[in-house]
Order: sequence, then C-alpha cells, then structure tokens
Amino acid sequence: MPTEKKISRASDCISAMVDGTELKKVRSNSRIYHRYFLLDADMQSLRWEPTKKESEKAKLDIKSIKEVRTGKNTDTFRTNGTYDQISEDCAFSIIFGENYESLDLVANTADVANIWVTGLRYLISYGNHTLNMIESSQNNMRSSWLSDLFDEEDIDNSKQITLCAAVQLIKKLNPGIKNVKIELKFKELQKAQDKAGSSVRKEEFIEVFHDLCTRPEIYFLFVQFSSNKEFLDTKDLMIFLEAEQGMAQVSEDTSLEVIQKYEPSKEGRLKGWLSLDGFSNYLMSPECHIFDPDHKSVCQDMNQPLSHYYINASHNTYLIEDQFRGPSDVTGYIRALKMGCRCVELDVWDGPDNEPVIYTGHTMTSQIVFRSVIDVINKYAFVASEYPLILSLENHCSLKQQKVMFQHLKKILGDKIYTDPPKPEDCFLPSPSELKGKILLKGKKLGSACNATEGEVTDEDEGAEMSQRVSIESTEQQIIAPKKFQLSKDLSDLVTLCKSVEFQDFPTSFQSQKHWELCSFNEVFASRCACDFPGDFVNYNKKFLARIYPSPMRIDSSNMNPQDFWKCGCQIVAMNYQTPGLMMDLNIGWFRQNGNCGYVLRPAIMREQVSYFSANTKDSVPGVSPQLLHIKIISGQNFPKPKGSGAKGDVVDPYVYVEIHGIPADCGEQRTKTVNQNGDNPLFDESFEFQINLPELAMVRFVVLDDDYIGDEFIGQYTIPFECLQPGFRHVPLQSLTGEVLPHTFLFVHVAITNRRGGGKPHKRGLSVRKGKKSREYASMRVLQIKVVDEVFKTALLPLREATDLRENMQNAIVSFKELCGLSAVANLKQCILALSPRLTGPDNTPLLVFNLKDQYPNLEPQSLLSEVLKKVVTTYEMVSQGKKICQQMRAVLPIFRIDQSHHNYFSLYDLSYH
Repeated sequence: MPTEKKISRASDCISAMVDGTELKKVRSNSRIYHRYFLLDADMQSLRWEPTKKESEKAKLDIKSIKEVRTGKNTDTFRTNGTYDQISEDCAFSIIFGENYESLDLVANTADVANIWVTGLRYLISYGNHTLNMIESSQNNMRSSWLSDLFDEEDIDNSKQITLCAAVQLIKKLNPGIKNVKIELKFKELQKAQDKAGSSVRKEEFIEVFHDLCTRPEIYFLFVQFSSNKEFLDTKDLMIFLEAEQGMAQVSEDTSLEVIQKYEPSKEGRLKGWLSLDGFSNYLMSPECHIFDPDHKSVCQDMNQPLSHYYINASHNTYLIEDQFRGPSDVTGYIRALKMGCRCVELDVWDGPDNEPVIYTGHTMTSQIVFRSVIDVINKYAFVASEYPLILSLENHCSLKQQKVMFQHLKKILGDKIYTDPPKPEDCFLPSPSELKGKILLKGKKLGSACNATEGEVTDEDEGAEMSQRVSIESTEQQIIAPKKFQLSKDLSDLVTLCKSVEFQDFPTSFQSQKHWELCSFNEVFASRCACDFPGDFVNYNKKFLARIYPSPMRIDSSNMNPQDFWKCGCQIVAMNYQTPGLMMDLNIGWFRQNGNCGYVLRPAIMREQVSYFSANTKDSVPGVSPQLLHIKIISGQNFPKPKGSGAKGDVVDPYVYVEIHGIPADCGEQRTKTVNQNGDNPLFDESFEFQINLPELAMVRFVVLDDDYIGDEFIGQYTIPFECLQPGFRHVPLQSLTGEVLPHTFLFVHVAITNRRGGGKPHKRGLSVRKGKKSREYASMRVLQIKVVDEVFKTALLPLREATDLRENMQNAIVSFKELCGLSAVANLKQCILALSPRLTGPDNTPLLVFNLKDQYPNLEPQSLLSEVLKKVVTTYEMVSQGKKICQQMRAVLPIFRIDQSHHNYFSLYDLSYH
C-alpha cells in the first residue's frame, strides 16, 4: 500500500484498501501469519492470500462485520504469546457474525492500521452506497465554505484570483504553513495540469487547501465519532466531549455552543453540524490544550501555614549571567517577579557615596544600587501574584550603611513590610492568604533580650563559599569559620517571620527551633541530608521553612534539580533564573499549577503530622493510590529548524521524548521513533505508559529533538504537573529553550489516567493487571506512642483490610467489564456503555438487554435469551455495580482520624474515600 500519499478522505482509504496491503493475521495459538489483504472492487467482501482455504472461504462479507476495534482488545490478542511484541497502535480487530468472532490483524505502521479501520467503518455505515456517498461528499460543507471565501476574494468575478492572493488566503486559514510550501503546491498542481500562469481557479484553490490543511490523524478521529462519516451532529459531538474529553454535564446545547464557535461554514452553523474543519479548529483551540484551565487561576487552599507550600524562589536574582564575572542588573528582578517568583535575593554590601550596593561578594560581578532594586521591587512585587514576597537579605554592610538600607526599605516599601512579631502561642506560620500584599524580610535578627541600637550576629556569606571553591565532595554545610558582624536593631526589627539561623542537626531543630526561624542549606549538604535522613528531612519541613541554594561550584550559574529537594518537602529551592534548560523548565512548569501565584500546596503526606514519607522511596507510597498514565504521541505540527543548525539545511528529523519527573519510583522516560525529513506534520502514533506512585509530586515533560548524527538538537519542550493534565485528545504548545511559546508549534497527543491498585509492574496483561489476595499490599499502622491515637487506628485495621479487598475485587471486575466491551484499561465506563450499545438489540431490532435507571446505579435487565458473551457482560456489570454500592455504604460507616491541617493541632473526622 503506498503510504507516502496523504490520506485525508474516505476515497483515499477505499482506494488504498482495493490496492491491498500486507497485514499480520494473529491466532490464539501464538502463531502469526503474513497475508495480503485487499478489498474487492465491488466493495462487498474482504479477501486475503495466500491461504490453504478455498478462495471463497478466505474472505469476509462486509455485511457480516459488526464493529472494528482498535488496539489489542480481543481474547485472541490477550492470550497470544507475543502480546508484548505487538504495537497497540498497529493492531486492530474485525468483529463479525452473530457470535462476535474476531479477525485479529496487525499492520506494519499505525498509519496503515488507521486507513483500514477508517475505510471499514465507512463501509459498515454505507455498504452498497459507499461510492455514491463518496461522490456526493465532494460537494460537502468544506467545498461550499471555501467556495464562498474564494468568491469574496474574486472581486471582479473573473473566476480566478492571483497566486499571491491564493497563498495569503490559505496562510490566513492555516498560519502555521510556510508561504513557500503553499506556492510550491499550487505550481505542482498547475504543472500536472499543463497550465502556466500566475492565476488560480476555484477548483485549484480547494484542491490545494485540501492537500495542505487536512490532517489525516484528525480525519481518522473525525470518522470514528461521526455517525454519517461526513460531519458531527450535536449527539456525535456530545459523545466525543463526554466520553473522550472528559467534559462533565454535557448537553446538546454544549455541542451547539462548540459548533457556533468553531464551525467555519454558514451551513454547518445553521444546521448544527460540525465539519472536519470545525472539528480541527476545536481541537487546535485553547479549550483542547493539555493544561487544565482550572489551574490557570489560584485553585488550591491558601489558608494553610506558610511552611506547607512550595515557594517559587530565585538565587542571586540580580545576576543576568554567571556567578563569578557576570553583570548585575535590575532586569533580573523584573523578570523573576513577572514570572511569579516569591522569594528574591539581595546580597548587600557597602557602596560608594554612602549608598549600599548589590552584588556577589568576593567575585568580579558588577554592582547595582540597593535603592534602585527596592524601587523595582516596590513596582513589580505584586504584578504577577498578590501573595507574600520574601526578600532574602544577605547583609554585609557597615552600621552606617545599614541605616541607609533601613531608610530606603521604610520609605519605599512602607506598610508593605510585614513587621508583626510572631505569637509564641502559635505553632505554625501565618497562611499566604493572611499575608496577601505583604513583603517578608528573611535575614539575621538580634536576640529578644537585646535593647541596644545594634548587636553582634554571625554573617551569611554565600559568595565567600564560592570564592573558596568548596569541594563538591564535601558533606559539610560550611567549611569557613562564621564571621561576626554588627547588626542594627532597626534592620533586625524588620525581620519577623523568617529569621535566619544556622542548622545544627535534626534532633536539635526538633527540640529548640522556633517556627519562625529558617535555615539555609547548601545544595551539597541538603543532598546528604536527603540521602542519610530522608524521613527526618520531610518531618522537619512539616513545620519549618527550609531554603536550598546552589552549590558554590556552580560558578556558571547552572541549576540543581529542584525535584531532589521538593521530594523532601523543602519549600524554598533557589534557582538561577538566568539559566534556561531542564531544571528551569521543571521550576516554571511546577509553579503553573496554582495560577502561577508562586505558591503550591505540598502533598498531604508531607503536611500531616501522623503520616510518614521517605524522600527516597522507590516503590508505591503507603496511603496513596498509584495511577497509570497512558500517553499516545500522535503527531506534530510546524516544528522549526533548531537554532544554530545549518548542517542539514531546512530538513528536520524529529522524535519525541516523554519524561516523568518526581520521586525516584516515578522517574522514567520513553521516546518515539524518528520521522525522517518531516517537520511540518510528522506522524508518530506511539503509545507509552507510566506508573505514577505519588501523582501530587509528578511532572510530565515533552521534549522534541532533531535526530542528527553529530548530536541531536533541541526543537521545543513543554513541562506540566501531572495534576494539570487534561484527559482526551489534546494539543501541547511547545516552548523554546528560553521559555517562549513557539508560534503554531504543537504536539498532538491522547492522555488517559487510570487507577492502579497494589503496586507492582505491568506485565503480560499490559495495563489491566489483576491482583490476587496474596499479592495485595494492605495498609499498616505506624505506632506514634500516643495511646489515644494508637488505639483508634488499631480498630481501623480490619475494616481497612476488608476495604482493600473490596476495592481490588471491584477494580478487577471493572477490568473484566472493559475487556468484554472490547476496550482497553484506558477506557472509562461511559465509553464501555457506548461500545456495548450496538450489541443490546437483536437482528430484528428487539432489545436483548435494557438499562433500568430507577436506582442510583442502573441495572442491566435481560429481555430475551442471551449469548454466552452477553451473559458474561451482565454478570461482570453486576459485580461492578454491587461493589460501588458497598463502597458507598462503607464511606458512611468507616471514618478514620487524622491531624487537621489548621493552625491548631486537633483531631477531626475525615472519611475514607473510594474511587
């Protein structure tokens, strides 16, 4: 089958099927046969050869086909010994006959599989009338819409427009296509017609638009959901929005709103029909971007103590290049604050003319005036976020210039500075909501007994560490003896909730550190703490703020991996904003999830006093249900040539990496094949799956690279928190190395998230691993030595064990139900009911099964004799339904205790939820 030709309409699929192609025929005995399949010219039957059967038996009547399934979703595939070697995206099954037998096939590429699936679905819908439908579809909504556009451009009614006008019109309709490519397409068409000239006729315009602007992968999807294969009516669109896109409370009015917004043709808008172009417009719109729009504004609880949040932080904010010789500039503060940074650094030293300056001490970085920085902070502090801004103040000034610092802070920032002293009776810091619009100073503070106008404190000097070039192998927090310096009481009084103190060890901190005291950890020392004392580090951060700053060896301003410290619960991980790359991608992506306000609520397991979590866990997390993330990379659009790449001219050979970043148990990556010499619309069609054990801390990063024998070059990336993923068919807007959105550059993907119980790795059954009782992991209790709490939790052990069994049994029943419906574990129950519905009526359209909707959970009631398959469907559905009913009852009777996360440490009831 010639797959070089772009498939973008039913006639292309039918034509390719008539020509025929080699497919692999899969049998349940693990055998695979290579056969040549083709559609008869009269489109009545499907044949294959060579075969030992008589020629009349080696065929399948189109009329007998009940459905066409994609993927490995029949018993033949599931029980085949080569299951793991067969690509999900290349497999499909033809279900035929009254007993729902299957012909299981594997194509050489996903593109070939799509052609057969789409063509067969078209034949099932129209049978003998297929040719008539194909011919009539030439005058469809697209043609009439494009005809109207052409007529508007043809002002003098000459039946033609200039080549330049035709190019610009197509460019306007599809801005991602290069002018050169459009012009070349017109010239190729005219050359094939032996026509020369600079004018374009209507038919030529429509043909070129069709060739350039039809995306095959969207066409295949469109046919899958269109009941008549020519447009989506309101019911078709409802099914797509609800079952695939996960949209809640969908009605026909919802469909009509989408049609009115995205359908380009007048006919479609009047009749409530969505054409292929309208469907493409919708899928390309921000509504179908991968990022959940609910997270574009503040969506998390902002009333928890400050220590319960990750805080977006910058290191040496004033630098715009490297740490040792780079220039300092106020633009560093402007950039960071506009990006939602909530902790900026000011390294202040004595300057000329009694004006303090900011730079990295003991280095050759340039200086900027302290007053200028405070002016910028005053202007931009709350442009991107209304939540508190922390000024990390490294004060190295004399008492004389400290007085000037104080005057500038008070005069410029005024009442924005938070000066209320901490209350000794409080156990936690105030919440971000309570500190809206306030600026907190982090720095050294005189003891409460000091009544003088100044006093002696230890110096904080990260620059001295760098100049000494501390060995990265050192496990010590400091190797320089701490110097003493005089601190003015005025400046000291401005520090209230973020007093800098030196870290000794965890036992000392647990015993004597105050909740308003903050320790700064060198990256190397913090890594050692995370490795040697992972549980203590997490527990420490439940109450106290911890700031992590880069190793002094990073004189090139490279960045540490923030995930290494977020997994320990460290709130303030200071990043070099001026250095783009993977680490900054993670930081920027992470803080998008809460309206980019600079604060992200940490996972509950890192906040609750009675929970235990180790930062280095390499398995499932107790009390957290693992999730399975299924990602299909379908295609790409308009990949630019990598910057600085000249060896291959304009040729791009792209491939895609999908990376998971999170706790060690979750980290992983997979890559697609390389698509040679196609950056405009490469088709990948590859599916991946990842087990996510701590979803709240996981991130997904899509990276597109140009395959080059010299060294693969970066094209674009997009990083998104797991919690912000939208399910369904989504577009991923790619960004450049420096974070700018690449115009009209996307990945097209499908995302599905399913629950997975009991840990372990997927094996032969793929995504639908069933867990027997022996392999189940039951909740265990940690003794807290608090008698009243330990006694309450002890009584919950048996109900929790029973609940685990119930949950696993129901999960297994759901897996079986999906399989009986011919779907994979990625499917949801709505999709199962839709797949099942054609089988619920007999040959004479009498109902075999009906849903009784009287109860909360609908019952399946037989209306006549059922086949063995339908009997299994009913039995399995009843197990799922019964399990859900019992879960609902247990939620009401099985409360457990936990520590409430308010400012007071009291117990509250928190019911156990089942999903």
